Amino acid sequence: MPKPKPPYPPEFRARIVELAKAGRTSSLAEEFHVTDTTVRNWVRQSELDEGTRQDGLTSDEKQELARLRREVKVLREERDILSKAAAWFAQEGVGTPKKRSDS
Repeated sequence: MPKPKPPYPPEFRARIVELAKAGRTSSLAEEFHVTDTTVRNWVRQSELDEGTRQDGLTSDEKQELARLRREVKVLREERDILSKAAAWFAQEGVGTPKKRSDS
C-alpha cells in the first residue's frame, strides 16, 4: 500500500484558495500539482469557515467533533474495563464466606 502524502501546509492551501476565488480555477491544479477536486474541497471548506456557506461543518467544528469522538472512545474503554472489574470482584466475593461480628 503506498504511503499517503503529508498534508499540504495551511499557507499553501490559503494561497490556492485565494487564487481560486480570484478566478484562476482551471490552471491551478496543473500548476501546483494538486487535483481539481482538492482545490474545490479547499474552496468549499474556506467558504464554510468564513460563514458564506451553511451546508457543512467548519474546521473548528470538525476539530471539536474529532476530539469528542476520541474522548467517547476512551470513556467507553474505561467503562468496559470497570464493568469487567466489577464482575470479577463480584465473583470473588461469592466464593468466600462473610464474617459476622457478634456485637
